[in-house]
Amino acid sequence: MEFADTAVILFVLALLAGLVDSIAGGGGLISVPALLWSGLPPVSALATNKAQAVFGSFTATANFIHKGAVDLRRAAFSVVCTFVGATAGALLVQRLGSDLLARIIPLLLITFALYFLFSPRVSDLDSRHRIGEGAFALSVGTVIGFYDGFFGPGTGTFFAVGFVALLGYGLRRATAHTKLLNFTSNLAALLCFLPAGHVVWSTALVMGAGQLAGAWLGSHLVLRHGARLVRPVLVVASLAVSLELLLDRFR
Repeated sequence: MEFADTAVILFVLALLAGLVDSIAGGGGLISVPALLWSGLPPVSALATNKAQAVFGSFTATANFIHKGAVDLRRAAFSVVCTFVGATAGALLVQRLGSDLLARIIPLLLITFALYFLFSPRVSDLDSRHRIGEGAFALSVGTVIGFYDGFFGPGTGTFFAVGFVALLGYGLRRATAHTKLLNFTSNLAALLCFLPAGHVVWSTALVMGAGQLAGAWLGSHLVLRHGARLVRPVLVVASLAVSLELLLDRFR
C-alpha cells in the first residue's frame, strides 16, 4: 500500500480516535493498533501515539476553555502535579516493563464502568465534594499522571471518576477538566520520548490533523449533550479497553 493510501486511512482512524477520546477517553484503542498496522515498531508506535494525541487533547481542551467549562485557576495545581507524575512515569517505563499494570487495569476499568452505569452521582449536576482541590491534585493528578506516562489505557476514565466521585463535578464539567489533565500528561510523556528520537513525525502530523477534527467535534458534542452522551460512551469505552487488555494477555 502506498504512503498516500496509508495516510488517508490513518487520518480517518485518528479522527475517530479524537472523537471518542474527547468524549470518554479510550482513543488509544484505535490509534495504537493503527500505528502498529502501519508498520511502526512498538516503541515508535507508543511515542508517535503520544505525539498525535497531543493535537487532539489540546484541541478539546482549548474548546472547553473557550466555552467556559474549565476553571484554569482552580485546576492549575492539578496540572502541575499531573505533569510531574506523567514525566516520572514516562521516564520509568523506558527502564521497566508494564506487565503488572496490564493485569490489574482491566478489573479497575470494569468496576468504573459499573460505577458510571449505576451511580446516582453521575449526572450533569455538581454534588458535594469529598476532598479538597489540593488533595485531589496531589493524589489523583500525580498518580494518574504517572499511570498515563507509564502505561496509559483508560486514563480519561480514571480522571473522570476522580472528578465525579471525589470533587463532585457533574459529568460535563468532569469531562472538560479531564481533557485538560489528559493533555498535560500527553505533553509530559511526549517530551520524555522526544530525546530518544522514537516519534515518526510524518505519521504523527497526518494523524494529528485527524485528531484535531475529531476532538473539535467530540468536545462540541459533550458541551451540547452532556451526561446523556458521555455516560454511555464512558461505559462502552471502559469495557472496550478492559476487553482489549484482557485479550492481549492471551495473544
